[in-house]
Amino acid sequence: MAEAQLPPGWSLQQIRDVSGDKEAVALDPNRAVKWVAHPGAADEVLHPEIVLGFHSLCLVKPVDDDDWYMGSLYDDGSVDCWAAYVDLYEALRGL
Repeated sequence: MAEAQLPPGWSLQQIRDVSGDKEAVALDPNRAVKWVAHPGAADEVLHPEIVLGFHSLCLVKPVDDDDWYMGSLYDDGSVDCWAAYVDLYEALRGL
């Protein structure tokens, strides 16, 4: 398993402060992640580099992509993303 990591320049406390979630955690990126933005459209598989967990929501930064994707975190560890942000700060504020 890959080690959970934080975004460069961010501490877990900063992520918690900006998001307002005092229990936010960095999660193992080895999980199934899909981009499901449009009903009826084919899902796109995302390959996560960083995954941040906020109870039943999460933020995913894919490998080779600067955007952050927000999605639902399921009990089996999989994620369905339905919103995208170009900036981590804005994604955290959008939770």
